[in-house]
Amino acid sequence: EVQLQAFGGGLVQAGGSLRLSCATSGFTFDDYAITWFRQAPGKEREGIAGITVGDGTKYYVNSIKGRFSISSDNTKNTVYLQMDNLKPEDTAVYYCNLKDFRSEFWGQGTQVTVSS
Repeated sequence: EVQLQAFGGGLVQAGGSLRLSCATSGFTFDDYAITWFRQAPGKEREGIAGITVGDGTKYYVNSIKGRFSISSDNTKNTVYLQMDNLKPEDTAVYYCNLKDFRSEFWGQGTQVTVSS
């Protein structure tokens, strides 16, 4: 069974940093994509950063570009989201998503709260 677990959220002051982790298990296909989504109160869930694990291709939305960085440790089956210079508008529940050519899976959310 494919499982994803997101962790690393917490409460941080504006300008601070957090690193989120998405640990995967039960999946053996090498070329797949992991995308971090977030959902703020009253907002739609949006994809903000992704990585194609097979070749390391990365993509970001403009709102976090230059502040967040996605990376993958394939030996640990884990994808990270390093979040620097956090802003109050980054407050949201963050989710990880795994997708390949034939399937898609979601992890549970981890709360990130940024105070001013």
